[in-house]
Amino acid sequence: MSDEQREEFRHNHDESRFELWIDGELVGEADYTLVGQVAEFDHTEVDPALNGQGLASRLVTYAMDTVRAEGQWKVRAVCSYVAIWFRRHPDYADLLAS
Repeated sequence: MSDEQREEFRHNHDESRFELWIDGELVGEADYTLVGQVAEFDHTEVDPALNGQGLASRLVTYAMDTVRAEGQWKVRAVCSYVAIWFRRHPDYADLLAS
């Protein structure tokens, strides 16, 4: 990604997903299903042309920071990427649903 590209992260409540936009184009999403007060993250995807730039990790970090800041949900990592992300970021373990 060049320095001119602008990343923007959004929480799209209507679509139940966190999104990554670059220069006005949707390039990544982390989808969830809300079950009670648990957000089950079941799919994470970034445009394959942008693989290897750490975008998925930044997207999930944004999602978990948002969940933590809002303080209303716990998280269940159904998506394999999100599960791996939690193993790599044990400082977010407090967000996991028991």
